[in-house]
Amino acid sequence: MNEKILKALIRLFAIIANVTVDGVSDKSLTIVSNYLNNLLNKELADDYLNLFYDYIKEHHKDVLDPNKKKKKRSAFNSIKVLSICNEINEELEQHQKMFVLIQLLEFIKYGQAITDDEIDFVKTVADMFRVSNEEYSNLQNFIIDNDKEVTYKDKLLVISGFVDQQNQSNRYIYADKFCGSVYILHIESTNTYLLNYFGDDNIYMNSQRVVPEKIYVIDQGATIRGKRLKSIFYSDISGKFLNDSFKQKIILTAKDVEFKFRNSDNGIHQFNFSEETGKLVGIMGGSGAGKSTLMNILNGSFQPTSGNVYINGYDIYKERNKIQGVIGYVPQDDMLLEDLTVYQNLFYNARLCFGNMDDKQIHSKVIKTLYNLDLIDVRNLKVGNSINKYISGGQRKRLNIALELIREPAILFADEPTSGLSSMDSEMVIDLLKEQANKGKLVLINIHQPSSDLYKLFDKIIFLDKGGFPIYYGNPIEAVSYFKKLSNFANYDENQCLTCGNVNSEQILEIIETKIVNEYGKPTKNRKKTPKEWWGFYKENIDKHIVKNTSKLKIPESNFKMPRYYKQLSTFITRDVLSKYSNKQYLLISLLETPLLAIILGYFTKYISGDVNDPNLYVFAENENLPAYLFMSVIVALFIGMSISAEEIIKDKKILKRESYLHLSYKAYLNSKIIILFALSAFQTFSFVLIGNYILEIKDMNFYYWILLFTTSCFANMLGLNISASLNSVITIYILIPFILVPQLLFSGVIVKYDKLHSSIKSDKYVPFIGDIMTSRWAYEALAVKQFKDNGFQKNFFDIEKKLSINSYNANFLLPQLITKTEYIYANKTNDNIWKNEILKELNKITPFSKTYNISFFNDYDNSISELNNIRDYYNKEYNKNNKEKDYIYNQLINKLQKNNSDFSKLKNTYYNNSIADLVLNKNEIDKIKETSEGFIQLKDPVYKTPDSKYGRAHFYSSVKRFGNLEIDTFIFNLMFIWLTTLLLYITLCFDIFNKISKKINQI
Repeated sequence: MNEKILKALIRLFAIIANVTVDGVSDKSLTIVSNYLNNLLNKELADDYLNLFYDYIKEHHKDVLDPNKKKKKRSAFNSIKVLSICNEINEELEQHQKMFVLIQLLEFIKYGQAITDDEIDFVKTVADMFRVSNEEYSNLQNFIIDNDKEVTYKDKLLVISGFVDQQNQSNRYIYADKFCGSVYILHIESTNTYLLNYFGDDNIYMNSQRVVPEKIYVIDQGATIRGKRLKSIFYSDISGKFLNDSFKQKIILTAKDVEFKFRNSDNGIHQFNFSEETGKLVGIMGGSGAGKSTLMNILNGSFQPTSGNVYINGYDIYKERNKIQGVIGYVPQDDMLLEDLTVYQNLFYNARLCFGNMDDKQIHSKVIKTLYNLDLIDVRNLKVGNSINKYISGGQRKRLNIALELIREPAILFADEPTSGLSSMDSEMVIDLLKEQANKGKLVLINIHQPSSDLYKLFDKIIFLDKGGFPIYYGNPIEAVSYFKKLSNFANYDENQCLTCGNVNSEQILEIIETKIVNEYGKPTKNRKKTPKEWWGFYKENIDKHIVKNTSKLKIPESNFKMPRYYKQLSTFITRDVLSKYSNKQYLLISLLETPLLAIILGYFTKYISGDVNDPNLYVFAENENLPAYLFMSVIVALFIGMSISAEEIIKDKKILKRESYLHLSYKAYLNSKIIILFALSAFQTFSFVLIGNYILEIKDMNFYYWILLFTTSCFANMLGLNISASLNSVITIYILIPFILVPQLLFSGVIVKYDKLHSSIKSDKYVPFIGDIMTSRWAYEALAVKQFKDNGFQKNFFDIEKKLSINSYNANFLLPQLITKTEYIYANKTNDNIWKNEILKELNKITPFSKTYNISFFNDYDNSISELNNIRDYYNKEYNKNNKEKDYIYNQLINKLQKNNSDFSKLKNTYYNNSIADLVLNKNEIDKIKETSEGFIQLKDPVYKTPDSKYGRAHFYSSVKRFGNLEIDTFIFNLMFIWLTTLLLYITLCFDIFNKISKKINQI
């Protein structure tokens, strides 16, 4: 007993004791002495008896001293009682004060004749302890008057073999052949049960004989039994009182459930289970016994290989929509947002649970929950993680539980809720879960070697053995006797310590795993009883007696109301933004990373060419590093976009598992991530472009650079989210990122030219297919072509130069090749139709005349050569004509510039870049035309060449893409293509395609 309670009792005993001038009465002294001897060892009993004498001297001075003036004792003692009770109220909890009151009533009961003063004294104490009149009346009837009928019958349980006693109480347990009556009084305010026995049969509570007509407090986990009285468990008693207070019943039933892991015999072997409202059920077993697996089967996470799991008759795997909000799950690991405060974690969780409440109502509910779970003082502290701790382990665990309790699920699962906690924190957590069971919930928890006090709190216990064999399901206290009996213990009926009442749960595991001893007295590796043998006993003694209730009952109404899609979306966004904002390190790196990279890239790629007058002059046109800057900009967008998104989903997987029981919109969650990442990417790419382009003095291109890099970053965001959703560890994600980025570098067309790739994948006519699936290619090509085509200088000449390029190529390179080939055919008198068809294909493609050439074209040599020369002359004339048009545009531009006090060379140096021009015009290539198996390939001026394909395929640096009869600007087409691939990744993300593929691969 608690020292504070005992001292308070001794003081009150002293006040109420019968004292004369000769001292305390023998009767009072005997009662106190016997009470202390039954409770304590002799040494402590003597100490507290001396304390009793001291209190007698203190409170009865006027009686013991005959020379002292006598005071009115009742009034005097009442004043002292009030003072002591005030002290007790400040020290003891209500259930402890109730125990003090019970002991006082017993004290006056066994003393001399009970006086009105004594009754008034105890009533005064009861009033000071805030005990209601109803409960005090029942206590007085039950303890002092020994009445078998109390004032309020609904608080009395009768256990008897006499049928005629059923009218003595609303609650009755019939015990056949039992010659006696057990009366149990329930004190609802403190959930205390008192026992009074009348009869001749010997009965025992926790292996201790019950003395008739003596009051006993029934402890958690107690068992009452007798020779003719079948075991009555604490849970049986509490169930009789609690079940009536539950408005709606919930029944969880597992029927013939089995689960097997792939390529393994492990899992869960045939298991049956049925429990209802108001029970706390524990699952115990050694490592690898399948405790978490069984819990995941019962909570709907792992579908069993065979058998069914029902809630009120509804199959939880086939009728999920019927049980929304019924199940709550608290995993072993934290499911907290570590960068949010305790209050924020609970508030935003509540917003996802109560779609019918406004923020003010939710705030009130959150504050109430924080008070109930003793978290109010830490509500504004950041949750933190295992390294940066702001709240204790016990507080973290209670907050985890609070996330579920706030919506009041009918069934609550908790996986190892005491793991890593101190004994005090463990006790607080289990007490909290027991309290939920008492309020009408069904609570199931995995637990590893609980203390005696915690073990006794369970109403039922399930034991699993290695390999997933169920070996016990029933009363926790009886489990000790069950395994002792099967192991042939002589004292198998002793299930707890006779002195202190403790139950050693570890003893059960020791019995289960007892090893065979060899001839040298040393234990071997082999067990006396294998898991399969224990399972056999279980099926024979327990499983066949389990009543599997699968009848359909109404699902209890839940406080949970799923919020609408947009409220979920806004909650996810707000929660994530606050989490990121509070992580200053993340925020700083995310916001400063791209500006710093822009400074580094811009500064080190700013080539100073100088001029005759100023060797330190920067000339944009002469910056040879601009192509490198464009390419690195694309890589930065890809890398940054992927790195900020790669952990977004995987870090939330535990939270997502818990929230899966809320049946929230997964799309709302994904869209919240996408919106935040796209917004962050928009800022990052904008700051990068603004700074980088400013340093390199790239004019009038900021928007185009930004929209292209932003699009590229969005693609990377979606790719990162898919990776995050598919893989199961952060390490794997960062191992995978190089495998994604290296191909983007290699097949971009920049590091290795497409015509220099391995012959098995290269294409002379178009960008190889492997290049077509690289976002880096589309992004870089769009930037390079846009920079060349639409800069402030070249946009004046691009269209006319395109005509010049086409005419020049046809007149000076293609037609001479066709003439040479035709002459060769006639000279060698060859009938090679392949060559002829190739010549005709090219001729029909470029002819300016309204005619179509066929094989008859080769019938007459002179006519063939003449026709080819005519076409060549046409293109030469067109070239000369276009040259004049260019001169006109040039003169117009000169005049315009002169009016604005500018000059042509300055315009060109400011906007035009020679390196970009060399790149897209392929000036470093000596050959301008190439003959291949696919025909003649133009190598000259790829930016001016119109692709042949009508399906979007093209050569590298083409200024347009053809789609049907449409010609689409390369910048717009490439932009659209990247967004199309981003959309495809969004679809794969929504349907979890890569994750499903990953799971299939893992199963191989």
